[in-house]
Amino acid sequence: MRIVKEKTLSDYCKQSKNQQAEESVKAWIYEVRFSIWNNANELKSKYGNASILSSKRVVFNIKGNDYRLIVDIEYKLKIVFIVWFGKHNEYDKINAKTVRYETSN
Repeated sequence: MRIVKEKTLSDYCKQSKNQQAEESVKAWIYEVRFSIWNNANELKSKYGNASILSSKRVVFNIKGNDYRLIVDIEYKLKIVFIVWFGKHNEYDKINAKTVRYETSN
């Protein structure tokens, strides 16, 4: 799978508040790069604790569920789009089904 906005995710992990997740995110990136999923069922067989929110949107638990990572997946194109990353308590304050990727200046 190809990951879109991988550098943004890596940059988030370099921030002091997210450094604890850096190794777990690196492991997730490595695993996803060498994965091929044709549908949500195939993804779920590898990541049993991932939450499938829709046909495209998935939430991954990172670092023992301390962090959450929301992605959109285009299975036919084999692309994973990073949508949102943050601590579990930050995740509780957003709507995972509707949150959109935003960049800050």
